[in-house]
Amino acid sequence: MASINPYLVFNGNCEEAFLFYQSVFGGEFAYVGKFKDMPPAEDNPALSEEDENKIMHVTLPIGDGSVLMGSDSNSASGEVVFGHNVSISINSESKEEADKLFNGLSAGGTVSMPMNQTFWGAYFGMFTDKFRIDWMVNFDENEK
Repeated sequence: MASINPYLVFNGNCEEAFLFYQSVFGGEFAYVGKFKDMPPAEDNPALSEEDENKIMHVTLPIGDGSVLMGSDSNSASGEVVFGHNVSISINSESKEEADKLFNGLSAGGTVSMPMNQTFWGAYFGMFTDKFRIDWMVNFDENEK
């Protein structure tokens, strides 16, 4: 069965926020990546030095299998609108489950990133459902 975790997006203070959350929850970051760590791609616009040093993705385990995840917005993605800065992230157990969940939950909604293989090795997609809730669906074969 899939697991569900909160995903928080910030306007440049993700690192500060996650250091605070770590001080409360304890534990160690499982991953911290900055936008400058992304491989260059034709469809990605060049980022400013300020954007390159923002958090692209961070994960902080906070209990029995729960993970608090987050990132910063950047100039290409635009400023975060609070109220739309929290997504529900689903980690599926298979590609088939990921597709089923993505297709089912996104029906009648708006897909912002179709399910596809990513440079970080996961099968991933994002959408806003018909009730205006933001979702991320992820399957990572490397975690098996």
